[in-house]
Amino acid sequence: MNAVFPRRRRPGQAPVTPKTTNLLLLGGSSEIALAIARHLALGSPVRPFLLGRDPQRLAQALELLESAGCLDGDSALLDADDLTSHAGTVAGAFERAGGFDVVVLAIGVLGGQAGLDADIDESLEVMRVNFLDCGSLLLHALRELRKQGAGTMVLLSTVAAERPRASNPVYGAAKAGLDALAHGLADATAGTGVRVLVVRPGFVTTRMTEGLKPAPLATSAEEVAEATVRALSGNAHTVWVPGRLRAIFALLRHLPRALYRRLPL
Repeated sequence: MNAVFPRRRRPGQAPVTPKTTNLLLLGGSSEIALAIARHLALGSPVRPFLLGRDPQRLAQALELLESAGCLDGDSALLDADDLTSHAGTVAGAFERAGGFDVVVLAIGVLGGQAGLDADIDESLEVMRVNFLDCGSLLLHALRELRKQGAGTMVLLSTVAAERPRASNPVYGAAKAGLDALAHGLADATAGTGVRVLVVRPGFVTTRMTEGLKPAPLATSAEEVAEATVRALSGNAHTVWVPGRLRAIFALLRHLPRALYRRLPL
C-alpha cells in the first residue's frame, strides 16, 4: 500500500483516477503535519486520520483539512506520555482506517533555551517527549506498516539532530537520538515494502517557535510540507529544508569542537 502520485497524462491517453492516500498524523494538530496533508491533497485524494490529545483541536484540524480538499477523515485520542496505550491506539487506527499509505510523526516539544540552567523538570520533559514518547510511537507505527507490507513513515526531525548546540543541548540531543533511531529502523525494514523518510528542517515559524528570534535560513510549515511531499514521490531517505542546510551542516558536522562551540548557534 503505497501512496500514488499522479503522472502527467499524454495526449489521447484516458484519464486515470488517482488512488486515495490514507494518511495518519501522529500529532494531529501539528501545523507542519496539517500542511503536509493539504499539499498531498493537491495531487490526489487524501483521507486523513488524526491522533492527538486535544479533542477540540483535532475536530478543528479535521474541519480545516476537509475545507482544504481532503476527504472526510477520522480522529482518536492519543496520550503520547502514556506509553502503555501506544500499541493499542496505533493498531486501532490502522484497523479503523483499513491501513495507511503514509504515517507522519509530528509530536515534539522545544523546551527552554537555557542549556544547563534550564528548569530540570522541563529538560526531562523535552527528553521524554522527543525521544522516549516519539521513539515508542515510531516503533509501533513501523510495526503496523511492516505488518501490512507497505507504506511510508515520515519523521519530522530537525537540523539540530545533526550536531546539538550548546545553547539548547537537551532538545538537540533528544532529537538526535530519535533521528538516529529512525535511520537505524529504516535499514532494519529495508526490503519489507516499508520506507522511512526523515525530514530535517531548520528554524520553522510555527506556534512552537513563537516568540523566538528566527535563525538564518528560517522556513515555514508550508515550505517543509512542500519539500516533504516532493520527496515522497522520490527515493530520498533524508530531506533538509531548506536544501542549502545539507551543505552547511556537512561542514559544521566536522568542525573541531573548540571552534564549533564559539559559533553563535
